[in-house]
Amino acid sequence: MEKKLYVGNLPYSTDDAALKDLFSKAGNVASATIIVDKFSKRSKGFGFVEMATEEDAAKAKDMFSGTEIEGRKLIVDEARPMKENNGRE
Repeated sequence: MEKKLYVGNLPYSTDDAALKDLFSKAGNVASATIIVDKFSKRSKGFGFVEMATEEDAAKAKDMFSGTEIEGRKLIVDEARPMKENNGRE
């Protein structure tokens, strides 16, 4: 079963492909998505990675949490369910 991870404090230059490439070192990546501002289309500095198995997710969390990339220490944690936005977009 796939496991979704939150990846925070990413360099703003990171794109989906680079994120997937990085996390593939820990195991099979199902998807990797950088969250972008809908108006400026610039990265918000965080994203989500779906690992193929819970074991791969645990390995990725251990490998990359606290790792420094371009002077920024990554935050890697299990993704939490999205909250309702009360009609806001």
